[in-house]
Amino acid sequence: MVKVLAIGGSGGMGRYAVATMQDFDTVERIVVADRNAVSAGGFAAQLNDKVSAIGLDVSDTSAMREAMTDADLVVNTAGPFYRFGVPILQAAIHANCHYIDICDDWVPTLEMLELDASAKAAGVCAIVGLGASPGISNMLALMALQNLDSVSTLYTGWDLGGATPEEQSSQEGLNAAMLHGIEQMTGKVEIYRNGASELVKPLAPVPVHFPGLPAFTGHIFGHPEAITFPRNYPQLQESINLAHGGDIDSLILRAILGLVNWRLVSRSRAAGLLTWFEGQRTSPPKEKDGEAPPVMYGLAVGRKNSRPASVGVSWVGEATEAGNESRVGMGAATGIPLACGVKFLSEGRIDATGVFSPEAGHIDPREFLAEVFAQLARLGRLSSPDLNDHIKISYV
Repeated sequence: MVKVLAIGGSGGMGRYAVATMQDFDTVERIVVADRNAVSAGGFAAQLNDKVSAIGLDVSDTSAMREAMTDADLVVNTAGPFYRFGVPILQAAIHANCHYIDICDDWVPTLEMLELDASAKAAGVCAIVGLGASPGISNMLALMALQNLDSVSTLYTGWDLGGATPEEQSSQEGLNAAMLHGIEQMTGKVEIYRNGASELVKPLAPVPVHFPGLPAFTGHIFGHPEAITFPRNYPQLQESINLAHGGDIDSLILRAILGLVNWRLVSRSRAAGLLTWFEGQRTSPPKEKDGEAPPVMYGLAVGRKNSRPASVGVSWVGEATEAGNESRVGMGAATGIPLACGVKFLSEGRIDATGVFSPEAGHIDPREFLAEVFAQLARLGRLSSPDLNDHIKISYV
């Protein structure tokens, strides 16, 4: 039985994780800790008697460490992670608490992975980036990698059009997810190419040859997957995270990003402009045909039986269909994997110590994705919990 401190637990992502965790037999108690104490309390009151709430400002290190004194596991959904990821993990290690988050920023991911020795010394297991992307995307790419004898190129990718913030959240003012997007589409981001790390301009086009589909264009998007896979699989020569769809080619988006790169507006101001732009949309989501790029995928290119080969593993099915009333939004797609990480850890199905990214080998990808889809079905977002109804493996 574990006692969980859910930092940011009443936010758009955290509330899905907490609502799912409350029904786990291995979870004894959940304390929702949020800067917005009123929202946290109101949310906790809707759940079972395992769940309570406190107000917590994570910039107050003393208060944060005090909140962790009676916890076994810290679940962190408080963004933006380039501000809060490292100090919250440091506090968790100091308090000898296990730790799981949904960090989707590549810079703090690298910094948190450098805390591996400290976590091992404290007997702490810390998993960084166990949400949708990174998280589900890592598991899809890991399955693709495991289907080849050797891999030289690995892409993770997703449809930017599906990454819309949740309406219910404790957040006030600027949306952290939108600010994250601006951060990862401006300046330079790190990828892995020609066997080495490289800083490049985001949104550069990359041709994607996904097995069974017409070639399409992905755009470089700053994310942890690109830099964590080569750390765990050093045979890789190329590792890039890509986005497609949505407004990634829109002149308005490019103009907003250009203003940031030219230092004419701040990232915060740009995030506000982009939020306004998103709010002006009136067109319904487009129907996708069978030849459209996957909503989320992992693509591995290498060799099988001494011959060139590619394997793509994609998320398919009812939950990814535009216009579907049960479509899985960003909150559920991110919060449910996080909750499944808590389930695996509290059940002893993860027993390693140190700081890990999702694909590091301590989590079986098929078992994990099966649990994610089972929980989504329980939530009413899927009619079937069967992994094979939601994951497609394509070969060439």
